[in-house]
Amino acid sequence: MQETTLPLTPFHIAFPVDDLNAARSFYGTTLGCAEGRSSSQWIDFDLFGHQIVAHLKPGTSKDNTHHNAVDGHDVPVPHFGVVLPMETWETLAERLRRAGVEFVIEPYIRFKGEVGEQATMFFLDPAGNALEFKAFADISQLFAK
Repeated sequence: MQETTLPLTPFHIAFPVDDLNAARSFYGTTLGCAEGRSSSQWIDFDLFGHQIVAHLKPGTSKDNTHHNAVDGHDVPVPHFGVVLPMETWETLAERLRRAGVEFVIEPYIRFKGEVGEQATMFFLDPAGNALEFKAFADISQLFAK
């Protein structure tokens, strides 16, 4: 596998939600994402410099995830999120706690003392989409084996 030499660029992901107002409140207020363009069917958000788009899909199931065991936890699949600097991750974890967000996996350090040690947390948006935010004390461990 070749190592990339390209600078990191923003990703784009579109995901289903069953209530745009709930998505606007969660992503805009709870997570603090700036809102971009929107319509009656979708909303763009700036998630730490990445473009995420909540698309209205009425009747979206809130229990459509599969789980895989990782480090003694049931990790929801699919999920998406961002790798953040450790201080930003800690600030976000505290912000979510203050907002009363229920965690699927509470913020903790995964693989402690091992290769790939990372901070991680999982939670659901109001439509049941799973999100993971992680951080590394040593970002060179991002793809470590």
